[in-house]
Amino acid sequence: MTNPPEPPASGFSLMRIEAAAMSDALDDLAGILHACVSDGAAVSFILPFARDDARAFWRDSVLPQVEAGATILLAARDETDGRLVGTVQLGIDTPPNQPHRADLKKLLVHPRARRRGIARALITRLEGEAQACGRSMITLDTRTGDMAEPLYRAMGYEEAGVIPDYSLDVTGTRLEATTVFYKRLNGK
Repeated sequence: MTNPPEPPASGFSLMRIEAAAMSDALDDLAGILHACVSDGAAVSFILPFARDDARAFWRDSVLPQVEAGATILLAARDETDGRLVGTVQLGIDTPPNQPHRADLKKLLVHPRARRRGIARALITRLEGEAQACGRSMITLDTRTGDMAEPLYRAMGYEEAGVIPDYSLDVTGTRLEATTVFYKRLNGK
């Protein structure tokens, strides 16, 4: 049995959010993160997870990284209501011996906006941003068995390995493994 094809990407637009615009986007960004964590996403947080916690993450952790030029923040905006429905971060603050590499961080799509091609579009845009920064490899990690794994594989990401007992699950009750992926953007 094969999976049904993913619907074509439509009804949304992609954008890069600069530091100066983050305050205007804070409510939407917090809403996406809060909804994803509440839905069980393994993205560093444990329930209970309040919307104020989500807001603090964007304001206190991501904004300084965007301001410093260490992170590029991308988002998807729903064309029907104008709200942000997805986001991903490109970490480009790598050590001096890794100027060719970047990190894909916190790919999030609001549960109500899934299955529209948003995650795929965000990853494609992120790869373009990485190449524009002179990066030829992207690395990431995701919960082993997570719904994002097939997408990463379909987009050419290769598994580097699995780390057992990497982090607590979203309920904080058991340890879960993480799978590390990489992709060479120049095809070599």
